[in-house]
Amino acid sequence: MLLRAICHRVRRTSVQGFMTRRTPFTRQLCSCNTLQTGLADAETIFTLSSGHGRCGVAVIRVSGPASETALRSMAGLTRSLSPPRNAMLRSITDPQSKEVLDRGLVLWFPGPNSFTGEDSLEFHIHGGPAVITAVLQALGSMPGMRPAEAGEFTRRAFQAGKLGLTEVEGLGDLIHAETEAQRRQALRQMSGELGRLYQDWTDRLKRCLAHVEAFIDFSEDELIEDGVLEQVDGTVDGLRSEMVRHLQDERRGERLRSGVQVVIAGATNAGKSSLLNTLCQRPAAIVSPIAGTTRDVVETALDVGGFPVLLSDTAGLRDSPDLVEKEGIRRARERVEQADLTLLVVDSTQLPATTQQLKSFLHHHLSTVLPSPEGQMLRSCLLILNKADLLPEEHRLQLRMELGRIPGLPPVSLISCHTSDGLQDFLNALHRSVKTLCGDPLSDAPSLTQARHRAHLQQCVSALHQYAQYRDVDLALAAEGVRLALTSLGRITGRVGAEEILDIIFKDFCIGK
Repeated sequence: MLLRAICHRVRRTSVQGFMTRRTPFTRQLCSCNTLQTGLADAETIFTLSSGHGRCGVAVIRVSGPASETALRSMAGLTRSLSPPRNAMLRSITDPQSKEVLDRGLVLWFPGPNSFTGEDSLEFHIHGGPAVITAVLQALGSMPGMRPAEAGEFTRRAFQAGKLGLTEVEGLGDLIHAETEAQRRQALRQMSGELGRLYQDWTDRLKRCLAHVEAFIDFSEDELIEDGVLEQVDGTVDGLRSEMVRHLQDERRGERLRSGVQVVIAGATNAGKSSLLNTLCQRPAAIVSPIAGTTRDVVETALDVGGFPVLLSDTAGLRDSPDLVEKEGIRRARERVEQADLTLLVVDSTQLPATTQQLKSFLHHHLSTVLPSPEGQMLRSCLLILNKADLLPEEHRLQLRMELGRIPGLPPVSLISCHTSDGLQDFLNALHRSVKTLCGDPLSDAPSLTQARHRAHLQQCVSALHQYAQYRDVDLALAAEGVRLALTSLGRITGRVGAEEILDIIFKDFCIGK
């Protein structure tokens, strides 16, 4: 019955796909299809794709309708082209003067079976600056050829339907990945796993909207079978629950993409700058016995077991009449509030002897540094007792026993930045904490990696709430909620309103990609 009603409706509207009397549904979902028009008339672009500087082999990439002309003119292929995706050793010549510029490999990728979907060509030449410049100038002298802009090859691949928008973002992340975990997450997204999840949600919402619109238009004609809206209710409720769970990821994917914010904090002369220098293995911060040496935030990027970390050393926390130091302390507290993980450094030579006094001392330190020394803040903290080399061995053993009897403490590491004693145990604890904050990029469902994904998904959840709110009041308004949800999902995948976000996404790509 539902199929008959839908077919009847298509005849009435004479439009392929489902339309309402108010808003064409197909047009809303496919507004980006106009991006695919005109590709055949596009200019041919070229650029050095392998990066600048001297190298053994440089790759120059060409894409567009004039690629075949460039291949024939510069590789001396007057009769037949080289076999697709096969490397041929050729003399590469200037199309004007016929001078041999270099001898290298040429690869021909006829469209649509290429990265961009267009006819494409690659020159693999020697990587000297003079050779590269000569080949680029020769390409630029040909009619219809121009240098590519940043990200233009990938943009053309998107416009040709070779990559979805989430896959494009994954490719950009892969290019900028600096750690193993970032590479894994980016590769997973580039393979389309995140895009397939969102496409599945989109397909299910499309069916829901089609059923609701069919019910609005044909229920009076008794062409709709019973239970259609109840099926929609179940699907919408299930989708909303899935999206809420997807959003409740504690920003793991975004954190892995941009780096975990780790802040070193504590009192003056506790050894915070020494810890920073020890971790980054260079004198990044000035170390001095004078209290209050560090006045501003000192940052350095680290790779902790494959996870990206942005480590910040901050001013020592104390009451100070110095205006400059006061500003440094204010910035330190601000960084602690924003931190994903706080490394609270304590001078172990200042610790009291008895267990009760030690408990009070450490809890007081936690309360003065952490905004809320309990719950999540306590779980996002590592307590570091520095200068262990200044303690007698018996004192260290006793201290470890007493620390085990004190409840309510974050993980504790007894270390010496001077002798590196206990440093490996601390690094293991740091790695565990960072891994927990980022998650495993290869397990479970794909993570949110972009702030814009999160914003659009939150809008999608709100729109589905609108459906539930108006379902028994005004079915047209409820259907509008489903349509808004589809629009929000489409903005993630590039199916709706893609043009307004393309420049933001592609501007971070390097030239030649």
